[in-house]
Amino acid sequence: MVKEWQLELPTLLISVHGGLQNFDLPPKLKQVFGRGLIKAAVTTGAWIFTGGVSTGVIRHVGDALKDHSSKSRGKVCAIGIAPWGIVENKEDLIGKDVTRPYQTMSNPLSKLSVLNSSHSHFILSDNGTTGKYGAEVRLRRQLEKHVSLQKINTRESCDPAAAPPWCFAVLPGLGQGVPVVCLILEGGPNVISIVLESLKEEPPVPVVVCDGSGRASDIISFAHRYCEEDGFSRRAEVKPHRKQ
Repeated sequence: MVKEWQLELPTLLISVHGGLQNFDLPPKLKQVFGRGLIKAAVTTGAWIFTGGVSTGVIRHVGDALKDHSSKSRGKVCAIGIAPWGIVENKEDLIGKDVTRPYQTMSNPLSKLSVLNSSHSHFILSDNGTTGKYGAEVRLRRQLEKHVSLQKINTRESCDPAAAPPWCFAVLPGLGQGVPVVCLILEGGPNVISIVLESLKEEPPVPVVVCDGSGRASDIISFAHRYCEEDGFSRRAEVKPHRKQ
């Protein structure tokens, strides 16, 4: 990536996960999510990893990137890692060392998804399957691990006064690897698994969860709020949430 795309090594890798189906966010939360993500990327020189296609959480990331590009000349490095078999109009992308036009307007009758045009780069993973996710999971996990092992000096390249607190808190010093942060917005059961895998990494990958975005994010936030460090719930503080 550094060689072929002429990218500079990031001082932070923000890996965004969440729901793959389209979902709405409260306007205030959408604004906070978008501005916080872009601020973290700009002030630290971060790379943003997403699933690449223009649906679900990736669509919200794309909206934030689009809003930023309309107000600033600064380019944010957002890399979409998607399965080849889920991409609509993928035949337009076949070729080597050529420039090809790509149609980003989606067909409402298609079960495939178009790439999100607000991203700067894409990596497409092909395992022979069509119309389903999964081909990209192992590649993305291994790539994130590889990037995290690259040695950098983050303290000299990041302004602590400008970066969000959650972002600067994970930045190491001289000669350390690239820190990774997992950012969660909405999501289903697979996102809960991703959070668990992130926390089981050595060292653990910090996870930032957007409470109020729905589904997995709200479940994780609720569990964190009402659990002690040993994993047991604070039973006296938990009120029944089952509808009568």
